[in-house]
Amino acid sequence: MIRRVLLAAASLMLAASLSGCGYNDFQRLDEQTKAGWAEVLNQYQRRADLIPNLVATVKGEAGFEQDTLTRVIEARARATGIQATPELINDPEAFQKFQAAQSELQGALSRLLVVSENYPNLKANQAFQDLRVQLEGTENRITVARNRYIATVQEYNVLARSFPSNLTAMAFSYHVKPSFTVQNEAQISSPPSVSFDKPASR
Repeated sequence: MIRRVLLAAASLMLAASLSGCGYNDFQRLDEQTKAGWAEVLNQYQRRADLIPNLVATVKGEAGFEQDTLTRVIEARARATGIQATPELINDPEAFQKFQAAQSELQGALSRLLVVSENYPNLKANQAFQDLRVQLEGTENRITVARNRYIATVQEYNVLARSFPSNLTAMAFSYHVKPSFTVQNEAQISSPPSVSFDKPASR
């Protein structure tokens, strides 16, 4: 009987100490970062899925710059060729490579849309305009998803670095998670323009 009471008391003390040292917060924030990253990936995939139709529509325009289309196709292949496993958010080097590929794709798409300004038939093409609007909406959703992910990672990393929760982080191997670089954060604060308001130089 005394052994049971002591065991119960020890269990309560352990639970209280784990709660007080941030263990439960690590569990909550780790799950939130995984969910946030999954949403970022969903939006990146949505953008990748729009590209084949966009390229097919643009290919129908006689004389469209082949180099611009090739860059988009190649950038999409590189971006979708990286396997975005859940472990990727815990690997700074893999995370950086993934983000570099996504940034390259974003740049190639922006160039394609700017060059399209020189083709009146494309501007009048309803299918192209519909795809442009969908792409614009997807870029906005990417921005929102990335901002939410950044906020969650920031909260997780502060917990991992602060005392005494940093002791829990060391004991249970909760490492600081990589986030978007300063350059990436500057990019997401001003998503690429996909309007046709300014002329493009060829």
